[in-house]
Order: sequence, then structure tokens, then C-alpha cells
Amino acid sequence: MRKNDMFFYLSRFLITVLISITFITLISFIILRPVSGTKENITKLDKSEIKSKNIPNVPIKNHEKNIKVKVYISQKRTVEEMDLEEYIKGVIAAEMPVEFNIEALKAQAVAARTYALAHIESEGGKRCSNVLNADLCNTTHCQVFMHKDERMKDWPKSKGEAYWRKIEDSVKETRSEVITYGGKVIKEPYYFAVSSGNTENASEVFSESIPYLKSVKSPGEESAQKYKTSISYSNNSLTNIINGYYPKSIPSSNSLKSNIKIKSRTEAGSVKELQLGKTTVSGVKFRSMLGLNSTNFSIVFNKNSVDIVCKGYGHGVGMSQWGANAMAKSNKNYKEILGHYYQGTKVEKL
Repeated sequence: MRKNDMFFYLSRFLITVLISITFITLISFIILRPVSGTKENITKLDKSEIKSKNIPNVPIKNHEKNIKVKVYISQKRTVEEMDLEEYIKGVIAAEMPVEFNIEALKAQAVAARTYALAHIESEGGKRCSNVLNADLCNTTHCQVFMHKDERMKDWPKSKGEAYWRKIEDSVKETRSEVITYGGKVIKEPYYFAVSSGNTENASEVFSESIPYLKSVKSPGEESAQKYKTSISYSNNSLTNIINGYYPKSIPSSNSLKSNIKIKSRTEAGSVKELQLGKTTVSGVKFRSMLGLNSTNFSIVFNKNSVDIVCKGYGHGVGMSQWGANAMAKSNKNYKEILGHYYQGTKVEKL
């Protein structure tokens, strides 16, 4: 190889090496440089992400987003998708008298929103078990729901708009608020219409112990229309009903008094168990058999008939709606009301 050729190839080799080193250095700089911000900013971001994951049970990623809910409208046999907050308005309109104190309506809004989140599939909830492709139905199986125009038909025309604004205010002033226990959104924010003066332990009604659903006092409900009700059965009709469920439990209609005995009551005073001839049934089952307003009942035996006198209306677990209104009228706010009926819970924003 000639001297000039050697010089040419050596120069070419050195230029190639220099270009490679420059290229590698440039790529390293691009890959290894920080994407944005300082180390302190990245640490804050990590902490906020960890905090957002502690909301669990209902993994809402951003409380400002419009959460959608799919509701089965039984009258139309269709599923309607709507904003959660609009849905809550329809639940309050259907579930609680609008004449109630605004603090009671706000308590209802938070309880209803909490219940809904536990059933919205897209937010990690469990859908309505009665209807395909719907998170909730508009019946008592889930929560009763009514559209504004439907509800307005039952209100005086002169008060309709004012009533609806009251409902809108109760939802707006509690927006994104839910009931939590131990840092998690609760899944059983049960509520009912009227108590007998005390609410029930969940374990004595649903056979499941839930820490925030304990028996508490609920005074001031005596003015409720269904606080005390009575229903009468002829001896023959009551005998036939019981024997229809439990054949030959009652030998004859003349032996009702000797064959029906209340065996035990719950802490709140409701019937826990009663004897029907040789069969022992729960107060919950007996209520279902006869369509009674509650399990807090007494039995009066007459010559040819039996009177069953009930106190309260509903299953008795969680928040009493009339009790909530009584508390509101005693200057308790909605958070105090919810804290009373759902023991050990908090009201927090998602």
C-alpha cells in the first residue's frame, strides 16, 4: 500500500471514530436528561398518585368528571344513561318528601349517591341484579327514581318549581360527597321511611354484621303517617296464609292464640322470632308473608279475628328518613345526621 493511500484510510478511520463518539454522546444526553421539572416535583406527583389510590372500593379517578349511570326505567322498559348528579335529584324526588328540612334532603342525597356508586359498574360497583345492562333500576329493588316532569305532576303547580330548586340545592351543596368508613366508601348505606323509635342492627335483619349499621335511637317520628298502623285478619284467613307457607302448622282457626307465640325481640324491639305451631320463623319472614309495614309488631287475638299492630315502616336498618327530618328540625346538619345513623363514618368528597 502506498504512503498516500495509508494516510487517506487513516484519516477516514479517525473521522468515522470522531463522528461515532459525537453521535453516542448526543443520544446519551437525550435519553438520560430529566423529562420535566425537578426531583421535588416528581416526588409530589408520586405522593398524589398514591393518595388517589387510597379512595378505593369505588375507584373514581377524578371527582370533577361527570360520572354516568345507567338506569332501567321499568315503565318504559328501557335503560337510560344520565349524569350521576341528575340521577340523585330524581332519587330524592321519589324517595323523600320534598317538604322535609333541607338538611334531611342533603343527608338523603349523600346516602343515595353512595348507594349508586356501589352499583355503577364503570366505577367498580356491582350492577343491579334484576336487570341486564343497567347499573340500577328505578324501583324499590334499588332506589326509586322519578324524572322531573313526572314528579311535578303530583306537586301543586304553584310550588313545583320551588320544590325542584330545593332538590337541586340539596344535590349541589353535597356534590361528590359520599359516606366512608375506615377510608373506604361504604357499600351498604341502607335507609328506610319510619322507625319505631330505634333503628335495627343489620345482623338482626340481614343476618350480616356491618360495623356502621348498629341500633341507635331515632326519636321524634310519632307524627309520621305510618308510625303506627293496624291490620286485621279473620281467624280463617290468617290460618290459611300460615298453612299455605307451612302446611299443617295451625291445626284449626280456633287454635290461633295457642299456636302463635312471639319468642324473642331485637335490641330495637322488633320481633326476631315467633312460633307458628311447631314451626319457628323469623320476624322478617312473617312480615313478608303478611305484607306488614315493619317487624316491630304486636298481636291482638279477638274472638273471630286477629289484629296485628305495627310501629314504623321499612326494614329499620340505617337512616330513618323521618328521623333525619326530626334531627334536622332540631338544628342538626346533614353530616351530623349521617354520622348518627351510620356509626363511625365520615362524609368525604371523592
